[in-house]
Amino acid sequence: MIFPGATLGMLGGGQLGRMFTLRARTMGYRVVIVDPDPLSPAGQVADQHLRAHYDDTGALELLSASCAGVTTEFENVPAAALERLAASTIVRPAAEAVATAQDRIAEKTFLQRAGFAVAPFRPVRTAAELAASLAEVRLPALLKTSRLGYDGKGQETILEAHEAAAAFRRLGGAPCILEERLNLERELSVILARGADGQVAAFPAGENRHRDGILESTTVPARVPQALADEARETAAAVARALKYVGVLGVELFVAEGGRLYVNEIAPRPHNSGHYTLDACSVDQFELQVRTLCGLPLHEPRLLTPVAMVNLLGDLWCGGEPRWGEVFARPGMRLHLYGKSEPRPGRKMGHLTCLAPDADQALALALETRDALAPGG
Repeated sequence: MIFPGATLGMLGGGQLGRMFTLRARTMGYRVVIVDPDPLSPAGQVADQHLRAHYDDTGALELLSASCAGVTTEFENVPAAALERLAASTIVRPAAEAVATAQDRIAEKTFLQRAGFAVAPFRPVRTAAELAASLAEVRLPALLKTSRLGYDGKGQETILEAHEAAAAFRRLGGAPCILEERLNLERELSVILARGADGQVAAFPAGENRHRDGILESTTVPARVPQALADEARETAAAVARALKYVGVLGVELFVAEGGRLYVNEIAPRPHNSGHYTLDACSVDQFELQVRTLCGLPLHEPRLLTPVAMVNLLGDLWCGGEPRWGEVFARPGMRLHLYGKSEPRPGRKMGHLTCLAPDADQALALALETRDALAPGG
């Protein structure tokens, strides 16, 4: 076990790294961040910020020499960097698991071969594969880049077969998957932690709503039958076991086609939809990230109150500084800002959580407060 007083390393310096750093320092650890951004949100609160790219040899050597364990805040860190670090220090999650989540073709293939329900898909690496896939995947469908797509970026909707070639060109001819667009009823996510000993601690299923491909809100408990919520947690735990995963894992799921559960994506890190855990649970996802990295015992999280989380995007700043007094005037509201210096449309600048007697009230008040923040609103 790695105990307080030790130094932990983090590859990535965004808001997830910031929240990990704040939790780890509260628990008594030092934290070193590697991130090329001099204004990194995590670098602002870390003990040391190495301003370097993730494959920088010198930075990796410093991290390995000074840290008892290293983790990551996002899946696009080069897997080779994680493998290099793992030769001399503890790295969780492992490079192999991160590499699987980095690539949609690898991810979907892994899930399908492991027996999990996924939307019908085919890999598309060439124009010829695209033509063949159109004969096998029912339209409408989504053409998604295999790597680096997030928050609705890197994907095109295909309604008619003749649209596909142009969409593939707009995506730069990069490797993609063509995936059937399911008849969605709900979008869920489950955040869990799995230790090196195989112990799993899972949060309750959250109900997610997206706008323009970006997560807008998460409501917990999810407003679905309890049996389905339990199935979502069991499915997420089974994914972690199949991946031999160690760390915090986000599993996104679709409820579609008459109440059937499909695995959509996996995220080898804490997840945006798990931010509610900071205010509404007996332990949050970032403490569990510290615990899994350090080999500490896991505790099953308890939901203390119904809650809703709403993202604050850079669009909110378009007319000037948001009206923060609206947050503090409403009972049960919590404000989290990420320390980003430049608000841009679609950029996640922070989030609100609302604690309330039931999930419907929590979501309604959170959305009302978000809307009231707009300057001049």
